[in-house]
Amino acid sequence: MYKILNRKQLTDTIFSLEIEAPLVSKSAKAGQFVIVINDEKGERIPLTIADMNPEKGSVTIVVQTVGASTLELSKKKEGESIYCFVGPLGQPSELVYSGDVELKEKKIVFIAGGVGAAPVYPQVKELHRRGYKVDVILGARDKSLIIMEEELKEVAEKLYICTDNGSYGFKGNVCDMLKYAIKNDGRSYNQAVAIGPVIMMKFACLLTKELNIPTIVSMNPIMVDGTGMCGACRLVVDEKVKFACVDGPEFDGWKVDFDGAMRRSKIYKTEEGRALLKAKEGDTHDGGCGYCK
Repeated sequence: MYKILNRKQLTDTIFSLEIEAPLVSKSAKAGQFVIVINDEKGERIPLTIADMNPEKGSVTIVVQTVGASTLELSKKKEGESIYCFVGPLGQPSELVYSGDVELKEKKIVFIAGGVGAAPVYPQVKELHRRGYKVDVILGARDKSLIIMEEELKEVAEKLYICTDNGSYGFKGNVCDMLKYAIKNDGRSYNQAVAIGPVIMMKFACLLTKELNIPTIVSMNPIMVDGTGMCGACRLVVDEKVKFACVDGPEFDGWKVDFDGAMRRSKIYKTEEGRALLKAKEGDTHDGGCGYCK
């Protein structure tokens, strides 16, 4: 059992949990994720690591209530425990853990959409710890959905905030904000990291390709099982089949088939759709456990 050390309500539907998990916190790196199971009969919930404190032995996750399991998790209180907390899983961010020679040549902007702020934060925090200055664009549909603003302010060189409806910060989406930062603020970038809803990452990559800014994306939004066995996170990258939870979650955004991933996710939501995908995709439907390749 894993004790909940701290719980914060970030918005009406988004909250954070700091979990006592010493072994996970010691080996976790920015970009990785964990699997949470509420109780013995609970389903697996893959969640990106939002922060880790090896000295305290804790890991922080940010959760949005989108189904029964996340709703059940949202009702847990400080001092209570969750049944299972497995990790770290997935590959760490290659960019964040690059050598100093490579990073010194980078002018990086992180683009976070909604809950994407959670996986962005540990990456920016680690780069800040290493002495690198990066900008962050934090966007959401409405002010009520902006999270982790104060945390990002502490580690970003410059934090841009935008909302689609103009209720807070710049009025416009993250793509509009990026164009503004470059054109009006004179910012210059040669590397971007975009994390958020799949549709947001798609349009961010269309823009960064136009601007010639290589872009990394995190495909954690399409994960379900978290080990490569369910086939939910199957996607095509550079015309090759990949699995977000095993091979990623980070990929070269210019090479990701976003349209195919979104179409597939819709089909996957029904039992009939899952059966159809399994029949059509055959041996490439899933990636096994991910550790025997």
